[in-house]
Amino acid sequence: MGIYLNPGNKGFQESVCSEIYVDKTGLIGCTNKCFNTEQTFICVSRPRRFGKSMALKMLSAYYSRGCDSKELFQGLKIEGNPRFREHLNQYDVISLNMQRFLIRTKGRGVTEY
Repeated sequence: MGIYLNPGNKGFQESVCSEIYVDKTGLIGCTNKCFNTEQTFICVSRPRRFGKSMALKMLSAYYSRGCDSKELFQGLKIEGNPRFREHLNQYDVISLNMQRFLIRTKGRGVTEY
């Protein structure tokens, strides 16, 4: 089934270790600015094949209290942000891939599944 609550940082760790990784951790600084504001809800949208899954793995690794990601973010752009440690691994994160979820329902009603 997968891990939906606090999935950890393994997915982002694999991305960082890949030869084609591009540091997009600046997005975390933008999302941190939205805490305790009226812009609490954020939609992370990107064009097809443009890194949505990697961005979500990165955000999950950063915010999820299910792991310790301090070392994983060392040397990346977000580490230089003054609010870096304020939100690091402080929240429960729910991760749900809707495409996979709907495929697994196999024609059954979502509530039945």
